[in-house]
Parts: sequence; structure tokens; C-alpha cells
Amino acid sequence: MLGGTARAVPCPARRLASPPVTAAVPAAASVRLLLASASPARAATLRSAGVEPLVLVSGVDEPAVVEHYGVTDAQDVALVLAKAKAEDVAARWDEVDDAPDGGVLVVGCDSVLELDGEAFGKPADAAQALERWKSMRGRSGVLHTGHWLVDAREDDDGPLTGATLGAVASTTVHFADVTDAELEAYVATGEPLAVAGAFTLDGLGGAFVRGVEGDPHTVVGIGLPLLRELLAEIDVRWTDLWAPRA
Repeated sequence: MLGGTARAVPCPARRLASPPVTAAVPAAASVRLLLASASPARAATLRSAGVEPLVLVSGVDEPAVVEHYGVTDAQDVALVLAKAKAEDVAARWDEVDDAPDGGVLVVGCDSVLELDGEAFGKPADAAQALERWKSMRGRSGVLHTGHWLVDAREDDDGPLTGATLGAVASTTVHFADVTDAELEAYVATGEPLAVAGAFTLDGLGGAFVRGVEGDPHTVVGIGLPLLRELLAEIDVRWTDLWAPRA
């Protein structure tokens, strides 16, 4: 049985707002999720689960965010980056053409691979991707995905809850003992350069992963069970996000 973890991380970014107040749950058509990410995999994961997200890419300076919070632990890094992305987009959600007048729920995510106590995001170049893979192959690492939710919904009286909250989901990834030739071919595709940890589960890198322990969605970039739990904290049912089906 898979047994990953999902926990809130005690870092400076854990909770900055007052605890959310109970709000009436809007009708399904009016509860829209705004994804603060350019990741096609995250958007596709939501769509496959029945959620049609709005998308607005954040413009945060990731190294500056990490330096600002002074975090080094992989889970903390993932969480503060997710927070920064969500809050950046929440401040300008009305730039989205299809956003409802009543506001949106914004989710930001960031993934970091932990191996030998070090945190690895996207590799800087092909040489670094190849070097990382040579240290990863035949071993296991932990992929941490930070999630940050901002309730930017409002009515005539103001914000519905004003909630801002986040947590991290962690999944152990077992890598195959990949050959040098396979690694060189994989890196040459460019795929490893675009993703945290230099690998994918749902793409070309899937054959190089022997298995995972935990939520596989977390490895793709957004943990659906954890997101459902965060939504429940502000009295939003997961099923309220489902797009109407023909």
C-alpha cells in the first residue's frame, strides 16, 4: 500500500492570515480554481480530475524568495515558493478574462526533489541534469510539492474568508538503474531541464522510475488529495470545482 505524507511545514510562511471564517459554498459554476503555474502537467492533472482551471503564470523571482525566507530544507523551499506564486497571482486574478466577478480560489505549487539531504529544483543546464541523474539512478529520493491556497473570492460585503493556507505533500520516488546511453538520450530531449528533479513520471522519464510511495499526483506537480483537504478547511467541497459535463 502506498504511504506518502502530507503535512504542514512549520516555516515563516505557514499561515499569515487569520483563521478562515465559515462561508456559504457557492454553486459549482461559480467556484473557479486559478492555477498559478505554467505547468501543462499540473493543468492536465486537474482536468483529468474534472476541474477546468483558469491559468495565470506568476512572475516571482524564486532565488529571491528562498533568500528572503532563509529556508534550506527541501519541504520549506517548496512551500515558500508555492506561497509566493499563489499570492502573486491572487493580487491580480482579475487579469484573467474568464474569471468570475465573485473572485477565484488561487493555488500555487512548487516541487523540489530531496536527495542526500539536498534540495534540487530544475537543473540549470544539460550538464547539470546529466550529473544529477548519474547520482539518482538506482536510488530513491523524496519529491516534495508545496501547495498554497488563497481564497480570493468576494461578495458585496468584501472577502468571503480571506484565507491563505498551505501544506506539503511528499512522495518517495525509486529511480531505475539507467545506463549512460539512456541518460544522454533523455537529457538530449530537453525534458529534464523543464522539471524539478530532472525527471517526469508522466512523460519520457516515466520508464526511468521503478515506482513511487505516496500520491503519484504529487510527483506530477499537484497533489489532488492534499488540495481537497485544503479546500475543505475553507468549506469548499472538491466536487464544487467539477466542470459541468455535457
